[in-house]
Amino acid sequence: SATKHFNRDTEQRKSLFKNLLRALFEHGQIETTEPKAKALKGIADKLVHRAQQGTIPARRLLQRFFGTRAIVNRLVDEVAPAMKDRNSGYTRIVRLGKRRGDDSMMVKMEL
Repeated sequence: SATKHFNRDTEQRKSLFKNLLRALFEHGQIETTEPKAKALKGIADKLVHRAQQGTIPARRLLQRFFGTRAIVNRLVDEVAPAMKDRNSGYTRIVRLGKRRGDDSMMVKMEL
């Protein structure tokens, strides 16, 4: 299959991504495993691109995705204007080294 499943069913995977994205936009950065960060990158870039449009329909789509207005407002009013001169590449992945317990490559994903 084309997508990584992360040993979860569809609903759990969507929920995982939604929570990671919410934390990313709330705090500006998150620490997670490399495969999760790589899977998130495309979704995050699409959401920032949508937020850059700044239209009511764009806000409604983001609202439907996140479910909380606070994140949508932060995304549209703070994050998107800071990225207005960019067309893509809104996120950066920095390797931190391997996790001690299971040797997974940990990364810091930031806007």
